[in-house]
Amino acid sequence: MAEPLLSAIGLTKRFGGLVAVDRVALALTAGTIHAVIGPNGAGKSTLANLLSGELKPSTGSVHLRGEDITGWPADRIARRGLARTFQHTHVFATFTAFENCRLAAQAHAASHSSCFRSADSYTAWNATVNDALTAAGLAARAAVPASQLSHGERRALDIAMALATKPSVLLLDEPLAGMGPEEAANIVSLLQRLSADHAILLIEHDMDAVFALASHLTVMANGRVLASGTPESIRANAEVQQVYLGTATQSA
Repeated sequence: MAEPLLSAIGLTKRFGGLVAVDRVALALTAGTIHAVIGPNGAGKSTLANLLSGELKPSTGSVHLRGEDITGWPADRIARRGLARTFQHTHVFATFTAFENCRLAAQAHAASHSSCFRSADSYTAWNATVNDALTAAGLAARAAVPASQLSHGERRALDIAMALATKPSVLLLDEPLAGMGPEEAANIVSLLQRLSADHAILLIEHDMDAVFALASHLTVMANGRVLASGTPESIRANAEVQQVYLGTATQSA
């Protein structure tokens, strides 16, 4: 079995007397999409924050590409190869898609830029941005301000900005939230393409998309792992059906 690119062992986060994430374990390998699902309040977003460095765990450990990154700050984890998107888009509305993406590439770069030098002169960054926008299907929309992009295009721009940091692991928190069927289908197709070159951890409420994309699912409830396995085993799990599948949910 391939070594996981991202793994968590006994990951726990306490907020006073509340245990938001309770001894969670998971492993994400290259070229796969691993979905984390569960009802509202299950601990999914807290788990994402622990994996990406937005929060420090109370106990347990996180490993990225074989290295213990437990407690590292988010920017250091990002430079090690993990890129994260959030439930809500984080773009500058007046900047073009290209400019938003270039900011991500600049922030990730180890070298510093000069305020006396045009951003257009940084050819390596600009090439990275063009590659990221092309991968996300936004090459033709590069010069369009983010405010003029559709909701689905802004979600794709979020992913393009993540790609501009050249990650090996993508952690995507509800990338299909608020989309209609056509836009959702476009993002599903995008994630299928990206999975060939990235390990993807997907947190999502759209069950049709989850079962179309994921090769492995982890189901959370009350901060704990309720079940973990293939889509077929999760579909057949009676406890999962009772707690989550088949019940109406809202975006967490």
